[in-house]
Amino acid sequence: MKTYLVTGGAGFIGSNFINHLFNTYQSNVQVINLDLLTYAGNPMNLKDLQDNEKYHFIQGDICDTKLVREIFSKYSVDYVVHFAAESHVDRSISDSEIFVKTNVLGTLTLLNAAKKSWETNTGFLDGKRFLYVSTDEVYGALGKDGYFTEETPISPRNPYSASKASADMMVKAFYETHNFPAVITRCSNNYGPHQFPEKLIPLYIYNGTHNKKLPVYGDGLAIRDWLYVMDHCSAIDLVLNKGKLGEVYNVGGHNEKTTLEIAEVIIDVLSKDYNINITKEYIDYVPDRKGHDRRYAIDPIKIKKELNWSPSVNFTEGIKKTIEWYMSHPDYLETIISGDYKKLE
Repeated sequence: MKTYLVTGGAGFIGSNFINHLFNTYQSNVQVINLDLLTYAGNPMNLKDLQDNEKYHFIQGDICDTKLVREIFSKYSVDYVVHFAAESHVDRSISDSEIFVKTNVLGTLTLLNAAKKSWETNTGFLDGKRFLYVSTDEVYGALGKDGYFTEETPISPRNPYSASKASADMMVKAFYETHNFPAVITRCSNNYGPHQFPEKLIPLYIYNGTHNKKLPVYGDGLAIRDWLYVMDHCSAIDLVLNKGKLGEVYNVGGHNEKTTLEIAEVIIDVLSKDYNINITKEYIDYVPDRKGHDRRYAIDPIKIKKELNWSPSVNFTEGIKKTIEWYMSHPDYLETIISGDYKKLE
């Protein structure tokens, strides 16, 4: 049985990954979920696991050195999967300090604790691995053509991506300096169930079902590569088990969409499949974000060639599955919008 320490496991991707682990390996895994439960952490995401004796939730800060070391002392941690991060670009622009603290210093705290726990006189214990979940935003912006590869120089352009890039390099430095057993994934934009509604797709779904405008930055032509969250989870699992230590693996879906296209697709599905009275007139063009990167697009050829991974859900199927999930869980977004989710244990 493998023991996983998952940080940020009550968030969007982390909670989906934990469910993926139990669905895939069932009783052969133990999961310790360390999450501070800030605004984006939602206990509802993992309520089905509350009675699972192999799932342990710990509310705490990854910057808390004493707590993190106690976790490594109490549990025989085999894998660290590090999702925990401040992740909203707009918030990083208005208040950058917490992004540096959580994303950089928090990552360093985890690295130091894992190193102390796993290191021996001759190296590191066999089978231990630390996977850092990074983002394509560390690469900066692309032109109209080409893709980010693992060799693309890092060039972050906002405080959030700068903090992620800093943590990314710290993980790489631990591998190079100590031969620490780490791997890194850099992923494109995720979407799917359990996503916090400040993010684009659930925000549009919520607004579209509540007679509200769908805000679109600038001209709406900024491009992102979209990946269904469960495809991301399968990639992380694969890299964790079979990826080469010290390597970076890009994870993308070759689903490039403009913000405007996302808004139009959601309007189309809501109006046709759910008979909601919404048209393109609900699109509201708002002033562009500061430092808004024009295009992100990932080339996932390395993970496809080396680990035989490819996404299984195309965007048309994925967006319909995502909307269907939110429509069948109407209380989910309502609870978050009202703030009631913060009262749940």
